[in-house]
Amino acid sequence: QVQLVESGGGLVQAGGSLRLSCAASGIILSINSMGWYRQDPGNQRELVADITSGGMTNYAHSVQGRFTISRDNAKKMVYLQMSSLKPEDTAVYYCNADVINAYSRRSVYWGQGTQVTVSS
Repeated sequence: QVQLVESGGGLVQAGGSLRLSCAASGIILSINSMGWYRQDPGNQRELVADITSGGMTNYAHSVQGRFTISRDNAKKMVYLQMSSLKPEDTAVYYCNADVINAYSRRSVYWGQGTQVTVSS
């Protein structure tokens, strides 16, 4: 069983910063892309940023220049450094990973989500 556990969410004032972390555990042969998505009430879950195993990154236009995604392959972790936060960044943030498990099966896993609230 593969699990993703996020941490680092919370309440911050507009203009502030937060760092989200996500740890993957379980019997994992390899992890392809890892990413962060977010969802607020009434809206669909949207991609925030993702990163390949080789370090290539992709960002939503709304966060480009403010957020930075990174990963530590040895630790099976992905991070999201969020700066210059805006109230519209308020959402539940979900970690996502494209995993090859011990049975050589490829599956996409999700974390349980962590709340980020930005006050104006």
